[in-house]
Amino acid sequence: MNISGCPKCQDKHIVKSGVIKDRQRYLCKKCNYYFTVNKLGKKIDDYYVTKALQLYLEGLSYREIERIIGVSHVTVSNWVREYRVKKPSHGYYHPTYKIFNHLELIEYVKNKSLLSGAGMIITELGDKFMLIKWERFKE
Repeated sequence: MNISGCPKCQDKHIVKSGVIKDRQRYLCKKCNYYFTVNKLGKKIDDYYVTKALQLYLEGLSYREIERIIGVSHVTVSNWVREYRVKKPSHGYYHPTYKIFNHLELIEYVKNKSLLSGAGMIITELGDKFMLIKWERFKE
């Protein structure tokens, strides 16, 4: 971890001085001040949070979202809880999804038989596109 200096006197001459509550403790050699620094952690871009929540609202499971955007299903679950997102009931419809590059998407959309009889949405996913399609459950 990169420590910029003492929070009290801003001097750069600091040394490690043990561990308190699982956090590294430091000592400033100039003013004899002891301090700890919070771990910054890994911040995930808001783009992925938004996409994950959109996919969840579209009916995808946490593990499906994990496979699509590469963020842990536990993290997605935590976001759903944190933002209090409630999944609407889709009743007799179920979503399926496909991932396309630009040219594959154009070819898919050209085929009218694939477009009729279902609702769908296309969303950008980095350098690819995801098509989510709702179809009636077949009985």
